[in-house]
Amino acid sequence: MAKSDPRRITRTMPATQLVALLLAFVLAAGVGGVLAAGLVIPMVAGANAAADSTVAIYDEVPAELEPRPMSQQSRIYAANGKLLATFYAQNRIVVPLDEISEPMQHAVISIEDERFYEHGGIDVQGMTRALANNVAGHATQGASTLTQQYVKNMLIDQALQDGDQFGVIKASEDSISRKLTEAKMAISLEKTMTKDEVLQGYLNAAQFGSRSIYGVEAAARYYFDKHASELSIVEAATIAGITKSPSRFDPTVNPKDAKERRDLVLQNMWKLGYISTEERDEAKATPIKKSLDVNPTEIGCAAAKDSAFFCDYVTKEIVTNPVFGETKAERQQLLYRGGLEIHTTLDPKKQKAAAAAVKNAVPAGDSSGLQSAIASVEPGTGKILAMAQNIPYTPSEGKEGTTRVNYAADPTHGASGGFQVGSNFKPFVLAEWLKEGHTLSERVNANEVTRVVGNFQTKPCVGWLGPETWQPGNSEGGGRGYISALQATYESVNTAYASMGYELNLCKLRSTAWDMGFRPTRSVHKEGNGGVVTSPEEKDIDIQAPMIIGTQESTPLYQAAAYATLASGGTYCSPVAITAITGPGGKEYDVPDAKCDKDALPSNVANTVVYAMEKVFTDGTARRLGGLADGRPVAGKTGTSQLSAQTWFTGFTPNLSTSVWVGNADKPMEDHTEGNVVNGQYYKVLYGSTIAAPAWKEYMDKAIQDVPVKSFGGPDQSMIGVSAPPPSSGGDDGDDTSDDGGGGGDKGKEPKGDEGNDRGGNGNGNGRADAAAAWDAVQNGDWESLGDAWGDN
Repeated sequence: MAKSDPRRITRTMPATQLVALLLAFVLAAGVGGVLAAGLVIPMVAGANAAADSTVAIYDEVPAELEPRPMSQQSRIYAANGKLLATFYAQNRIVVPLDEISEPMQHAVISIEDERFYEHGGIDVQGMTRALANNVAGHATQGASTLTQQYVKNMLIDQALQDGDQFGVIKASEDSISRKLTEAKMAISLEKTMTKDEVLQGYLNAAQFGSRSIYGVEAAARYYFDKHASELSIVEAATIAGITKSPSRFDPTVNPKDAKERRDLVLQNMWKLGYISTEERDEAKATPIKKSLDVNPTEIGCAAAKDSAFFCDYVTKEIVTNPVFGETKAERQQLLYRGGLEIHTTLDPKKQKAAAAAVKNAVPAGDSSGLQSAIASVEPGTGKILAMAQNIPYTPSEGKEGTTRVNYAADPTHGASGGFQVGSNFKPFVLAEWLKEGHTLSERVNANEVTRVVGNFQTKPCVGWLGPETWQPGNSEGGGRGYISALQATYESVNTAYASMGYELNLCKLRSTAWDMGFRPTRSVHKEGNGGVVTSPEEKDIDIQAPMIIGTQESTPLYQAAAYATLASGGTYCSPVAITAITGPGGKEYDVPDAKCDKDALPSNVANTVVYAMEKVFTDGTARRLGGLADGRPVAGKTGTSQLSAQTWFTGFTPNLSTSVWVGNADKPMEDHTEGNVVNGQYYKVLYGSTIAAPAWKEYMDKAIQDVPVKSFGGPDQSMIGVSAPPPSSGGDDGDDTSDDGGGGGDKGKEPKGDEGNDRGGNGNGNGRADAAAAWDAVQNGDWESLGDAWGDN
């Protein structure tokens, strides 16, 4: 059998023997020093077999308490300094002694250690009194000084920080080993710390309530909604009385016992001359309940209410980012015990508007089963200014009608796999179109054409895509001849964009999309877990023909950040939520950087894409919105995935980029092309312009009220080009087939679910176009007549 560890031997004994033993230790310490005390202990303890290992135990007791920061709460703040949420394993806020009221200092000394300023860590007089009292058969008394109690609390806290449950038990037990440890360390501690430093340590370390309330600052805030520096005599006496038995003397749990204990503290304060007779009597006459102003400190992001998902994003950033610790366990310890002051980018006014907009669009628990989410960032900085969704937050699954999944965020920060972006991808295609020398005026084939996916340009990044065919369609059905790339953009014409993509190198398209900030959340290249992408790379953007019209998944935050590249004239900044973090003593932590790339997209390309996207509000799929209320420059793009399952609107001003998503996260391919009732209103088909776009406008009209009006950079006239007639061959790219049935591509045919020509009208579209009139208008370049031919239903 292996030899037992003597440190794990717990020796308990009656209080009389224990106090006698410690008294012998103290007397010896007083004569011959701490080390000599071990020689005297056996003589006293020898009469009791329970203490026969005292010397061995004593020899193992360390002489000094190694200092370590105490576990304390961390707090997350909005950009204006408003507290969003608090995190703690122990609810403690460490404060210096000069921020603790004198009545509070006097109260704990009066009840816990009235000779605090006279002894050297061990109270010989108190021990003698306790021994005599216990021998006489009266109520058992201990004799621990404030210094000893401080040692005990520190040992418990350090064991908790280390995850050492045995250490917690050992530091709490009524044993020879524990008492010797306290005594030996207390004497050593008072040789290196002043009395004020010991008192400050005790007041910050002790437990003052049954609800994980540690230290007088947390206690003052909880019981009286004030700082420790503001505590009155009666309040201080109440708190000081709790620590002897935090459950029994908690005034919110047992007010009767708490009052008796408080009055004893007051009596001792009077006896020691800290308060007058009048102050004592007045304090004793105060009812416990009348003196309280309870202000519970809710733990976690639920306390952030409508900002809960942003709060959760911040915590994920800390727990998953190696900048805050080598391991996840270390980073969690830092968050819950490190006493961090975490300052963030969140704008409370914009956040309030964002939460209202998505909830007004799709109320939580709506019969449609849809969810909605929004994310808003600042172009040029990447700062996340708002993030919200309609479904309430819960820290764990199981509560009906709530979720812990942040639909606006990526898998790492929100556990969301993202959603197909549909036509929200087209600005990336248009940027590459311009980069490769094409113009907005160039005419492209808008007819439905069946193409072999293997004929798309995909070298050198991937090989041949295969013999399958792909034939995307438009929402209104039939072909439309040749139209300009500009019109294809603001009317969001899938067939025209397929033709544009056919002329581009998809490898270069991938690079441009990546540089602009498109970040996929799923990829066919990722194996397992549904192909979820937790740390996206450029190669995770899937090269396939349907990518042109947005078949890959992303998130509102990613899309808002990518569109901010356009808003800023070509600068991409990764989203950031944290501006600064400080720890105890003012320690500053490095925070994630936005890593802004000013050359993500040439400014002339960015400004020309914006020029095309501005027309979405005047001539295109979002013209029903009428722009923003104050008439400032604005650009944007609708987006609708297969079967209208996921719908989007992402738009921006030069100083604010926002993306709204509306869809079904639980049923990502649910068909919304035939009859939908959302928020009590009927829509035949759901498009990006149906619900997402109005929600975007509701938010933006409020969010930009205090934002300066700025203009976008002017477009490059050479990239706008001159309108030219369509090829005389009429309707194909020389690569169409006789297969009208579609299919093809890695994800098959893109159904007619894009909002291509949606004009609003309760989301019902504008009916079928008058084909002949529309064709005549196209041939003549008469876009106004073309709009009339489509109708405006």
